Amino acid sequence: MFKAGIDQNALIDMFAKAGAQGGEALRKAVSQATLKALQSRELTVANIRNVLKSVTQAASAGAAQNAMPAVDVESLLEKAFAGMDAALLQAVQAQRTALQQFVSQGVALNNTQMKSALANLEKMEDVFFSTVGKAAEGAGSALKGPWEQVLESMKLKGTDTGALAKTSFANLMSQAQSALREGRSAGLRGAQAMMDSYAALVSGVLIGMTEGLQPAKPAAKSRGSSK
Repeated sequence: MFKAGIDQNALIDMFAKAGAQGGEALRKAVSQATLKALQSRELTVANIRNVLKSVTQAASAGAAQNAMPAVDVESLLEKAFAGMDAALLQAVQAQRTALQQFVSQGVALNNTQMKSALANLEKMEDVFFSTVGKAAEGAGSALKGPWEQVLESMKLKGTDTGALAKTSFANLMSQAQSALREGRSAGLRGAQAMMDSYAALVSGVLIGMTEGLQPAKPAAKSRGSSK
């Protein structure tokens, strides 16, 4: 079953069959599935919520089915949360990169869409926790305690997503103030045109970032090369 671009059945199966030593594989699988789904749509808050909800539901369903000996359900859910955090961290990086471009081109802080984009960036950790929390509520009584423990623990530690979002927001505000003092300002029409393409641009940046992390393929030898 695909939901929000997520192959939920594949994730459910992984969590249901995970052994005590399979945590890292789960984290990577969740991260990759979440990131792929985020890349397949415009990076709006609504779309981010839908992806996180679908992943949380799949992880919960699989963990509830897991009957492997010595498996700690809370540990499985921790890996699910960590995988989503890793993917969402890259989404925040993409938002920061896109917003830096707009700020450098003189889009003002009082631009309505710029305000909204910055506010969404600042609250990304809140979106993360609230979405996973709501999705976990439907996971059943057996998972209520484990999910609560995972979320409380991560709220105390803080997420990588939240840490980057906060520093990015502060840096962008500082850069925008500097641009204002230096007299850099995009015209109203130009600023509006740039911000109208914001969500699509962020998606493109996210895809480009991920492609840049792929290992380079070895160059093919020419037919005439010596052996």
